[in-house]
Amino acid sequence: MKIISNPLALQQHLKNIDKTLGFVPTMGALHEGHIALIKQAKEENELVVVSIFVNPTQFLAGEDLEEYPKKDAADKKICELAGVDILFFPSASELYTQDEVKICAPNVRGYVLEGATRPGHFSGVLTVVMKLLNIVNPTRAYFGKKDAQQLHLISLMVRQFFMRVEIVPVDIVRDSDGLALSSRNIYLSKEQRAQALKIPKSLYTASQLISKNVVDTQEIKAAMHTILSPLKIEYVEILNRDFEVIREVQIGNTVILVEVIVGKTRLLDNIWL
Repeated sequence: MKIISNPLALQQHLKNIDKTLGFVPTMGALHEGHIALIKQAKEENELVVVSIFVNPTQFLAGEDLEEYPKKDAADKKICELAGVDILFFPSASELYTQDEVKICAPNVRGYVLEGATRPGHFSGVLTVVMKLLNIVNPTRAYFGKKDAQQLHLISLMVRQFFMRVEIVPVDIVRDSDGLALSSRNIYLSKEQRAQALKIPKSLYTASQLISKNVVDTQEIKAAMHTILSPLKIEYVEILNRDFEVIREVQIGNTVILVEVIVGKTRLLDNIWL
């Protein structure tokens, strides 16, 4: 495995490689969810690049940028064992300057759900993803479905900027207790983790109602709120895959999304129907 930190050096290294290239952008603290992304990238491409970069522009003031889990040595070993060909490990000073051209999240879809409580977050996400995609120029880039709004906005950016990369969604990986894997799960105490299990339980309840032909979204959301109580609910929403509000579940075109705060930890989860 080759480790490269300089963006121009990586571009130069990849310039004359005539192979399909799979790219997995991460913020490190790798877990089985990331490994699933890497495995799929390896299956579908001849060469795999993984990036590890904790992007400062997507963190708002007072968020956990400084505390975000960093496991550089372990991450490098995980990538090596997973068969990654190139690990891109840039610093902020190598990706950003003092006077930046920025990508702005769309005025509506970038400022609802997670964007409502984190204004500007998705502009930071889209800016760094644009940079990374331009540096690596992959055939395909792999993103987890857990961050569904992020995935939607990245796919939107790629379409609207006529970029040639294929964005590949990868299913959520869950722990044995059902909790969606996240680097931030490390913040949870034993008691908080037990509380967090209300999240997958609420989604299971929604799927059970739908299996019994309950399709009214307000009824489903009310049941989910009951399960999630007394957690701090940021949102429970049912949308179509264009992220538009719907009144009835449409099988094959629906995403049910949850965001809650457990302790001080923001947790996301969803199911795609």
